[in-house]
Amino acid sequence: MTTGTDTTALAAAGLTAPAPAPAETAPAVGNAEGTARAGAPVLKSPAPAAVAGPPEKPAPAPTRTKSGALAVVRGLKAVAVRTAALLALTALWEIAPRAGLVDATFLPPISEVAVAWWELAGDGQLADHTQASLIRSFGGFAIAVAVAVPLGLLIGWYRPLADFLGPLLEVFRNTAALALLPVFVLLLGIGETSKVSIVVYACLWPVLLNTISAVRNADPTLIRLARSMDLSTPRLFQKVILPASVPAIFTGIRLAGAVSILVLVAAEMIGAKAGLGYLINASQFNFAIPQMYAGIVTISAIGVAFNQLLVTVERRLSLWRVPTSS
Repeated sequence: MTTGTDTTALAAAGLTAPAPAPAETAPAVGNAEGTARAGAPVLKSPAPAAVAGPPEKPAPAPTRTKSGALAVVRGLKAVAVRTAALLALTALWEIAPRAGLVDATFLPPISEVAVAWWELAGDGQLADHTQASLIRSFGGFAIAVAVAVPLGLLIGWYRPLADFLGPLLEVFRNTAALALLPVFVLLLGIGETSKVSIVVYACLWPVLLNTISAVRNADPTLIRLARSMDLSTPRLFQKVILPASVPAIFTGIRLAGAVSILVLVAAEMIGAKAGLGYLINASQFNFAIPQMYAGIVTISAIGVAFNQLLVTVERRLSLWRVPTSS
């Protein structure tokens, strides 16, 4: 600590002591008035800088990719579940004959059946037989649907007509189509007419009976509401009856699609020169067992594809329906 004498001496020598650095004044915290009374200078603290808020969270990534991946996984899982039984049957069919569990002469491995199928497809025989069967089957099926749906709507709607035709329908619907096959052959010959006619007869009843049931089971509340709006009968059918009847009608149509192929195969085994039924029958007589199974597999594939086509058409016509929660 320098005294006054030291300061005078330093001044005489031309030296001065450095001035003490001003004390830093802290920003006024608390009572500024009390600080002013104490004689301490009151300094205005600089305006605080804008406090930056918390960093904005990045927008969540779109969930479309995730949902799309989940949909793909679910689709693959559904396909795996549906094909598991077919793969198991294929493996059993291949292993059982080779292991001696069944006689390979009468049930050859599926690999031999695949080779026979490929040979039939390569020389054009399979295509010719398939084309002949499809023309007969789809022709009879289309005629049956065109006749059965309008007739079913009329019988289901008009009670007097239902009472008049009821006994006749009961008689014929309980008569198997294959039991009448000899009658069709005697009356119409062994040509295409008898084969198409037996398909029409077999396909008529599933479609007709399901259509009648669909019309009779239509919601009566909707019908009364439509009548209260002064809808004409054609508009009532268009707006109420037909939409409500689509599921039941297509159930009958799908049954008729399966019946059309099964009955046709039986009809082609009698007096036919082409068709999958003829191929199966001829292969059996010639003891060409792999070719016989190739024809059977082809018929099964056609039936599955036809059913899936009808399911797709039904979904397109039933877009108005509210999907049921699983």
